[in-house]
Amino acid sequence: MFRTSVPFRRAALPVLACLALTGCSSGGADAPSAAGRDGDAPYAVQRPADSTGKTGPGATETPGNPASSAHPTRLSIPSIGVDSTVMRLGLNADGTVEVPPAEQGMTVGWYTGNPAPGERGAAVLIGHNDTRFGKAVFHDLKKITKGADIAIRNDRGAEIHFRVTGTETASKKAFPTKKVYASTQERALRLITCDGAFDAQGHPVDNLIVYATRS
Repeated sequence: MFRTSVPFRRAALPVLACLALTGCSSGGADAPSAAGRDGDAPYAVQRPADSTGKTGPGATETPGNPASSAHPTRLSIPSIGVDSTVMRLGLNADGTVEVPPAEQGMTVGWYTGNPAPGERGAAVLIGHNDTRFGKAVFHDLKKITKGADIAIRNDRGAEIHFRVTGTETASKKAFPTKKVYASTQERALRLITCDGAFDAQGHPVDNLIVYATRS
């Protein structure tokens, strides 16, 4: 389980300090829960207002993610055995980004504040490494290699393919927020999960980020 920082929506927005404090648990029966969210630690950094001036749960349909976009419904990464439906992740009432609930640890979430996969921009998919129920959907994401195929099916029946261009392990205290979430002219995809050694509370100290572009 984890939390990570949220995006800078437009260049004109205020620049905020970025800390990605990710709280994944070791997945054991005694793994601590966080913030009363059934074991899912919330995202740490407040999301800035987007260009519509909205914050909070209603600020999910932005110019970069119009309501008419095709939304992802399934993610497949054959090389590491991932095949998951995709849920939507928005914002909590306090402006923090939602994460998939622990009991749905085998399901990937799409952050709807960024573009849909295949649209111009950086689409962001979030998945747990482990939860208190055991191994989760992105448990083996660290095994992915450059050039690996990622397939995403959307609600219009199309299948979009991406190729992995690289991976990055980042400390939770130095999460590359702009690099992951900021606008880009590419049709890009980011996958995020937890990684690294465990701290005293049973949370991995790093995030693993996979970068991919449309094939």
